[in-house]
Amino acid sequence: MNFKFDMPRGHLFSGLLLALLLLCARSLDASPLFDDQATIEASITGPFGSLFEDIQRPAYQRFSLEAGGTRQPVDVRLRGHSRLRVCEFPPLRLKFREDDEAQGIFAGQDKLKLVTHCRNHDRGEQDLLEEYTAYRILNIVTDLSYRVRLLRIRYRDNEGRTYGDAASRFGFVIESKQEFAGRTGAQAVIREGFPRYRHNQENAALVYVLQYLIANTDWMMLKADYDEECCHNVDLFELNSRIILVPYDFDVTGLVNARYAYPDPQLRIKRVTQRLYRGLCTDREYLRNALTAVLSKRNEIIAVVRDVPGLEPRNRDRAIDYLDSFFDDAANQGRLLKSFEKGCLEGY
Repeated sequence: MNFKFDMPRGHLFSGLLLALLLLCARSLDASPLFDDQATIEASITGPFGSLFEDIQRPAYQRFSLEAGGTRQPVDVRLRGHSRLRVCEFPPLRLKFREDDEAQGIFAGQDKLKLVTHCRNHDRGEQDLLEEYTAYRILNIVTDLSYRVRLLRIRYRDNEGRTYGDAASRFGFVIESKQEFAGRTGAQAVIREGFPRYRHNQENAALVYVLQYLIANTDWMMLKADYDEECCHNVDLFELNSRIILVPYDFDVTGLVNARYAYPDPQLRIKRVTQRLYRGLCTDREYLRNALTAVLSKRNEIIAVVRDVPGLEPRNRDRAIDYLDSFFDDAANQGRLLKSFEKGCLEGY
């Protein structure tokens, strides 16, 4: 993490504060949670019935989390926007209290987004695993992406209610902004928009191509009505005096093709599986380099799909075929680049 202070020389309190913040940054850097990809066996116990009744005004409630032989308290609340409306089992946010420091595999963590299976059936869980795959694909191509860790979670309701086959499902946690910043040296940026002349064009072009690869149209460089800041499903960071884009939230993509996923009617596509380039217009050389970078990772990307735990063979094969359709089109780079340039957005 980068911290900036106007600290008078010899000011003891400021010095101690700086040391403490740097210690916290090192703690995040040393967090073991995202060090490997082995699935974590976990259980979350608490008042799920009361939690799910609080959709209109989500609030933290006291739960317990058990993983790796360690049991610890954790606060949990519902999160999300569209998924709060469509999901039977909405995504969650986990918060470790200051007086109950995270332990074991979660040591060094503060708040974490937990992506859940949304619908209480096997297809909902497969959707989740495919969204997890989208994050892993980005991780393969660029370090400037949010890392993820897969969990097999048993949900236990201590109020005596049951949720059928939702009792034990896959889920995954997403690297926090703070940990991403500590790992990359970037600083989070909060803006209504962003000065286009300052963005890192290599990073931006790579994000545009990756979003096209997984057929994600549910993002833009503007603030949505329900977002608190710019941009929709993209976080902005400053790195080396340039703005970088870090996308997230991939359930409404062609790669996942969730049953509840529909494209924005204004985009003039009928299905989320139809790829549509949504990047800003940029120099062809940046796009060419980005496309080359993605193409060079083809084998690793396909290997990631093959290795996702729990992904059913038919869904694994569908995902591979879908990605292969992009790589086949990209074999003619000139033609694909022309289509990007034809469909690019001049600005928002």
